[in-house]
Amino acid sequence: MGLTAQESGRLLALLDTQAEKLTETWTDAVTAPLRGRLTRAELHKQVQDLHRAIIESLHGGAFDLAGDDAGGLRATLVDLSRSRARQGFSASETAVTIFGLKTALFETLDVHDGDRQAVADVIAAGRMVDELGLFTFETYAKTREELIADQAEQLLELATPVVKLWEGVVAIPLVGTLDSARAQVVMERLLETLVETSSPYAIIDITGVPAVDTQVAQHILKTVVAARLMGAECIISGIRPQIAQTIVALGIEFGDIATKATLADALRHALRMIEAGRKARSN
Repeated sequence: MGLTAQESGRLLALLDTQAEKLTETWTDAVTAPLRGRLTRAELHKQVQDLHRAIIESLHGGAFDLAGDDAGGLRATLVDLSRSRARQGFSASETAVTIFGLKTALFETLDVHDGDRQAVADVIAAGRMVDELGLFTFETYAKTREELIADQAEQLLELATPVVKLWEGVVAIPLVGTLDSARAQVVMERLLETLVETSSPYAIIDITGVPAVDTQVAQHILKTVVAARLMGAECIISGIRPQIAQTIVALGIEFGDIATKATLADALRHALRMIEAGRKARSN
């Protein structure tokens, strides 16, 4: 989708000789759609940076956005796309800055009836702007996906807090569905807290888990095994009647893992175990 050396040369001459008029018209074209989001001065600076980068990319002859000569232009487009995505601009608000160049070029090019060369130059310039716009959109979309993934991870961590209930007892209240990704976060957060607090007991409270199936049970059991490898015992609390019936129906075995109906029951059990351990050591 690039340009030939001749097309690039003519476009370079236009961008160079009409620089001031082009950048002013270009800025005017993008100011109205982004009014209230960015000042005209900010947009003018971005337009000038893009204009300069495009000129540099055209100096290499035949324009190719994927080529070495366009490295600076790609970097400028990436910076624009990423900053707009992080600031909450929409894809359309981001792309309009690039497509504003097409409006500026059309208004600047003096096309007369029958001037086939000028018409060809308009088509070539439009083709280049379309390529820049597509690259900008793809970069914007990728950045948005990365931001969403980061936010999802942050929300996942916020949804799995590990709290210290008592000296030697920590608890992790689970709310919502426990899938593989979240189970991994639960395990990591719990093990980190066990190391930090040197707690011998951890309570996994599933009161807020709507349903326990085989997969959820397996995730919980893996967390218990990992905690035991760290020298800590886990107590599962929040075993409601419905969940108890489901566990029995599915044939899920928790083995020797202590289970309690409420978090308070689990805490009392842990404190009794801690006290029993103290008495055993003193005898």
